[in-house]
Amino acid sequence: MPTLVFIRHGETDWNAEGRFQGQRDIPLNARGRGQAQRNGRVLAEQMPETARFDFVASPLERTRQTMEIARGAMGLDPSGYRLDPILKEITFGRWEGYTAPELMQRWPDLVAERDVDKWGFQPPQGESYAMLSVRIGTWLASVTQDTVVVSHGGVCRVLRGLLLGLDTEQTPNLDVPQDRILVWDGRGTHWI
Repeated sequence: MPTLVFIRHGETDWNAEGRFQGQRDIPLNARGRGQAQRNGRVLAEQMPETARFDFVASPLERTRQTMEIARGAMGLDPSGYRLDPILKEITFGRWEGYTAPELMQRWPDLVAERDVDKWGFQPPQGESYAMLSVRIGTWLASVTQDTVVVSHGGVCRVLRGLLLGLDTEQTPNLDVPQDRILVWDGRGTHWI
C-alpha cells in the first residue's frame, strides 16, 4: 500500500458555527487559510519527499483552496494537482446548513435514530457512513502511488476506519483536526 498523506480542509464559517456542511460549497475563512498554510509548511519541513507525490483533492471549494494554499506553502505550483469527485464529503441531504440544536428542534426522532446508529443512519436525501465507506473503499483500492489527498472530515474518518480495520461504532466518531496532517505509512497512522 502506498504512503497516504491526508489533509482535511481548513476551517470554514460553517465549521466554526457547528453547521452540517456536507457537500455544500462553503469557502475557507481566515483561520482555515492559516491552517492550510501551516499544513503546507509542515509537509515541506517534515516530509519533503511529498513534493514528488501525486496530489488529489475533492472538487469542493474549501478543499481546492486548502490544496492550493498548502502547495504554495510547500514551494510547489498551486495548480499542480487533480480533482476526484469520489472524495467529496458525505452528504447530509436536507440536514445541510443546520446546527445540531436546530436539527434537534426540527427532527428530534431522526436525531435520536442517528445517536443509536451513526454508521448506518441516512439523513433525509443524504448518505450514511456505510454508504460513504463503499465510495471511499473504491477510491482507496485505486491508489497505486504515494499520494497527498485533501478532503473532508467524514472521508478521513472512513479512510482511517478502512486502513486500520476499526469497527463501525468507532469510525464515525473519530476526531479529525483541521490543523494536523494524517500520515499512513503502510503499517499504521500518525499525526504531524
